[in-house]
Amino acid sequence: MSPTVSSSVRRPDAGGGASADAGAGAGAVGTVPSPRPGRRRRGYGAWLRGIAIAAVTVVFALPIVWMFAAAFKTNVQVTDPTVGLWFSPTLDNFRSILETGQILRPMGNSLLVGVVSTVLSAIIAVPAAWAVGRFRMRRTGSLILVARIVPAISLLVPWYYLFAQAGMVGSYTVLVLSHMFVSVPLILWIMISFFEGLPVELEEAARTDGLSAFGAFWRITLPLAAPGTATASLLAFVFSWNNFMFALIFADERTQTVPVALFNFISYASTDWGGLMAASSLITVPVLLAAVLGQKYLVAGLTSGASKG
Repeated sequence: MSPTVSSSVRRPDAGGGASADAGAGAGAVGTVPSPRPGRRRRGYGAWLRGIAIAAVTVVFALPIVWMFAAAFKTNVQVTDPTVGLWFSPTLDNFRSILETGQILRPMGNSLLVGVVSTVLSAIIAVPAAWAVGRFRMRRTGSLILVARIVPAISLLVPWYYLFAQAGMVGSYTVLVLSHMFVSVPLILWIMISFFEGLPVELEEAARTDGLSAFGAFWRITLPLAAPGTATASLLAFVFSWNNFMFALIFADERTQTVPVALFNFISYASTDWGGLMAASSLITVPVLLAAVLGQKYLVAGLTSGASKG
């Protein structure tokens, strides 16, 4: 006997199946998918971010643009609110301050004090920051933070007394030392978090190969810390370049820096707005050039601790 196999096979209706497939195909072709709400929200967010960035840029850039424009105006045009950005420019303001030497010597003084104080501060602060970060000196870090937040104006009177007794008031040395009081804690505090973000395994491998702790720092860690060092040094130099209070108290006519020189354009009776804006434009250019040339290291240093885990 042969086994009986029973099966029920239902044959689809050829016409009905074809019409159903055709209907499905027509529906697929004729239907247009609607945009997703998430994409729409992301589009609105991009527009809002662009508007916010543009507004902030205008707010911060407008005073700088006005300053550079006013440098090419006369005093009458500067004080005239009807004169905007369309005017006949003049170079008399720049010619006047360059011929009289009102700004060149102070710029040289600021450059000298800024470079020397920044270099000495980096030499002291970078190894100290490595030691604090690697060996977890929390109390030392707290003391550094206290020194960072102490207002420098509270120290001007005792400083002036001590420096006057030592005969140092009016010298470049007192300006460098006073600027280092702020630059050293600033560089140190920035570099502590930078060194904590670097992998310690690199130093351990270098010490396994025979290097000392300082040798591993000098040959391995310090080159890796170049972006952070550049960032901290640039910020310290900008502070030194813009500092007015220390130079006003400790400098004399021979060693005065650019912030004090700008103050000389303001008198009791009148203000030389054209010369003031021209001098301000000249002293702004070196800082802008330093920021533009070092922007790669600046961005890398400011974002170094963002992904530390």
